[in-house]
Amino acid sequence: MKYINVLLIFVPVSIVGAFLNWDQRLIFFSSSLGIVPLAWILGKATEHLAAHAGPRVGGLLNATLGNAAELIITIFAIREGLLELAKASITGSILGNILLVLGLSIVLGGLRNGLQRFDRAEAGVNATTMTLAVIALLIPSIFGHAIENQNQAAVEWLSLGVAGVMIVIYVLSLVYCFISFGGDRVAEGEAKAPSSARKAVIILLGATIFVAWLSELLVSSVEPVIESLGITEFFLGVIIIPLVGNVAEHLVAVQASWKNEMDLSLAISVGSSMQIALFVAPLLVFLSLALGNPLTLIFNQFELLALGAAVGIAALVSLDGESNWLEGAQLLAVYFIVALGFFFLVG
Repeated sequence: MKYINVLLIFVPVSIVGAFLNWDQRLIFFSSSLGIVPLAWILGKATEHLAAHAGPRVGGLLNATLGNAAELIITIFAIREGLLELAKASITGSILGNILLVLGLSIVLGGLRNGLQRFDRAEAGVNATTMTLAVIALLIPSIFGHAIENQNQAAVEWLSLGVAGVMIVIYVLSLVYCFISFGGDRVAEGEAKAPSSARKAVIILLGATIFVAWLSELLVSSVEPVIESLGITEFFLGVIIIPLVGNVAEHLVAVQASWKNEMDLSLAISVGSSMQIALFVAPLLVFLSLALGNPLTLIFNQFELLALGAAVGIAALVSLDGESNWLEGAQLLAVYFIVALGFFFLVG
């Protein structure tokens, strides 16, 4: 995966471009490309620290930092008051992982290895957890739309309460999976890890600083890009932003399936979706209070419909403990249908 590092050239290009007041569209695309390798470096450094810390502490590290790049981008979006962009990126991350990434992984892995098998029990737990995540987003959305015109404060308190429950459930699911299925599985051999924990910490801090820098540039150029390209803030958040923050992790999932390591591929794709839904989203609700732009867990009907359909078909594909390339193609079909609908959705 060394070729990803070639994109590091866009880090200084974006920074220099910002100082020289380049066209905002160029800043957006260069910073997007620059975040990709930085997200990869963040993931590898986190993996190395997790291996040093042991499975339990390591699990906590992965839960906290596994989606760090996207978390940082979304934080800057909230700070700028782009709350719809922030919520759309949450939806897009979940859809991207369980439809696009899992679908592509199953297609390529199936074409190369034929029928692939994985742990049916763990897949069942993951399917149940993802269903719970959709319910946790559905309930406040339904009640929120009903009461938002009457009592906005109640909507915010509802979101905070649900967010707290979601984080508790996510921690419990981590504990259960470590106890029942083992917590030492990592993507070893995918890339060279830093030679020491201290070096990993330094790399982690450095990558985080540059991700934050480029995220600020990316978010500040969103509005000019929307106006010039004629796309909506919603589509940008659902499709583009999640790809930028997670593309490196996506490649690891596909690579694992290609090597017939379906358990690892599922752990990355479905695990990342659970992390976004049950940890990152509720964490953003609490962080948004400090940023002065309260974020609520009130999603529109199109997002909820897409999430429900995605989780439903992913559960059907994974519950038998087997997968083939046709099932992967079906997941990809659902993703592109949803993406097409979001592209034409206005307002």
